[in-house]
Amino acid sequence: MTPASLNTLNFQHLLYFWVVAREGSIARATTLLHLTQPTISTQIKTLEQSIGSKLFERRGRSLAMTEIGQLVFRYADEIFRTGRELTDALARGTGDVPTRLVVGISDSLPKLTTWRLLQPALAIVPKFRLICRIDKTERLVADLAAHALDVVLADAPVSPSSPVRTFNHLLGECGVTIFGAEALARRYRRSFPHSLDGAPFVLQTENTALRRSLDAWCIANDVRLQITCEVEDVALLQVFGQEGMGLFAAPTVVEAQIKKQYGVRVVGRLPDVRERFYAITVERKLGHPGVVALSNAARTRLFT
Repeated sequence: MTPASLNTLNFQHLLYFWVVAREGSIARATTLLHLTQPTISTQIKTLEQSIGSKLFERRGRSLAMTEIGQLVFRYADEIFRTGRELTDALARGTGDVPTRLVVGISDSLPKLTTWRLLQPALAIVPKFRLICRIDKTERLVADLAAHALDVVLADAPVSPSSPVRTFNHLLGECGVTIFGAEALARRYRRSFPHSLDGAPFVLQTENTALRRSLDAWCIANDVRLQITCEVEDVALLQVFGQEGMGLFAAPTVVEAQIKKQYGVRVVGRLPDVRERFYAITVERKLGHPGVVALSNAARTRLFT
């Protein structure tokens, strides 16, 4: 996009694109915009010409955003969210726009741990708005660099070789607890942790930090797990463990919550298998009050 095209960017056309992208089709967008399909299609084509790139491509009978389309959508989403906040603030007769915290959450991060990390940030400002986006860490870091996110929460630091300059703020670390359905827990609790040799396990996939740490511990202790299933989604993994498919591992910091939510039992704890949690930003010093509250609570309360 050239400087000239930036100056002539039509925000009405951007709105039409944003609604179509959000609704998933031009047909559904016509109802919200009270416009005909040809009118919306023409306006989007005009926007594509001003940008110099296609925003949508056909995949069968449906529309899919191109890579440029996804980038434009993220910025458009931010623009129109801010516009709604401005309208609300003016309606209240005050310029006090509600504080927002936009958090990228790595899809490998356990959801219960994520809640424990975010909880302190929710109470610091009245009408505090939290926006969470879950994706692969690499894509979230790209959004962070584009200032579409305030912080990324992950269970591994960004590599120094990453093309994006980021700062990894360690929030804390803890050991790992092994859980199981009652019958399995009773069986493998005896002689723990040697009893894990040959035990059935539902494990995280090999690209996760917890799995790599657990594999390293098994090698060091000559333990061979009987892997019954590998699951990328942590919540699904815990459901499989709840149903007795095998034992499973989770951060000790959420041990009580996992027992309560899934009705499973503790088999034992592996303090040498470390799970670490990071707040990733593009700033060396944390600035957003929500991120500061999150970091302080994690270091002083959650991981003590």
